[in-house]
Amino acid sequence: MVYIYKKKVDKKDYYYLRASKRLKGKQVTKDIAYLGPNIEEARKNFIRLAKDKQEIKKSYRAINLFLETEYYLNKAKSSKLKKDEFLEGNLEEIEACKLHYNKVFNKLDELSKKEILENFAIEFSYNTTSIEGNTITLDEAKKFFETGKTPTNRTLREIYDIQNTKEVILWLLTAKKKINDELIIELHKKLLKNIDKRTGYRTADVRVFKSHFDASPGIYVKSDMKLLLDWYNKNKEILHPFVLATIFHHKFEKIHPFFDGNGRAGRMLMNYILIKEKYPPVVIYKRNRNNYLDALGSADNINLIEINKRYKNLVDYISQEATNSYWNLFL
Repeated sequence: MVYIYKKKVDKKDYYYLRASKRLKGKQVTKDIAYLGPNIEEARKNFIRLAKDKQEIKKSYRAINLFLETEYYLNKAKSSKLKKDEFLEGNLEEIEACKLHYNKVFNKLDELSKKEILENFAIEFSYNTTSIEGNTITLDEAKKFFETGKTPTNRTLREIYDIQNTKEVILWLLTAKKKINDELIIELHKKLLKNIDKRTGYRTADVRVFKSHFDASPGIYVKSDMKLLLDWYNKNKEILHPFVLATIFHHKFEKIHPFFDGNGRAGRMLMNYILIKEKYPPVVIYKRNRNNYLDALGSADNINLIEINKRYKNLVDYISQEATNSYWNLFL
């Protein structure tokens, strides 16, 4: 195994490329190369060494991931970031992702960007539909999108569900529309194509399964959505964009403005807010579904126009998912 070893001497960091292997029952380590006294030099020297040393090949992605995250995290730390009570402990990591997204990803050639976004869209579609009960696996989803072959023993609704979700998230990634009722209803209509003909905001009451809150009564959905959009427009210049997107997502879910598709629509709107503010989109992973629902539930007692410190738990959770999904999918 080859990895980066960071040695601190007199409060200064020194980077080494180190190899470790088991020999005669003992773990033996040795330094392959000295990479430099700072992360900038370490990145340059690693790229040069990687071309010549075959033993690095298997560990290349993990080492490159460490160097890139360390480099952009240091960049974020050295900038004058405004403190945020909700992003305390996560702000630098979120800003590091933003820096890489704008300085590296957005400057890639169009074909490379398209391939990365396609992969993101598949991961997003699989996870966001799985959270709502879709049983199509990630491997089945990848095969379906690559070959067009539908998975066996899956319902037609599930197939339309994951197909629509991918189409809509890719549409949103390049959309230039304002966040208003028209966009939200259009998004939902595309999302539920061939699944549910009930489009537009609901006018009847619904019960949200296993929730700890009451969704807005049908007669108040339009007025509550107006309150939410007014809240968004009022706070988009006040709140940190990541906090704004996360809280908007929660408030949208509490209203539950549609009969179906609210979770998927809410996660897409959260990502659309982030993209508009030049932050990368987020995947909420299905494997963490219970933690995600608990984090949402921790803010359920907050009213529709309130900004409360109890959102900290949800912002923490989404921040961690954002950091993990970004470096996993966009590097």
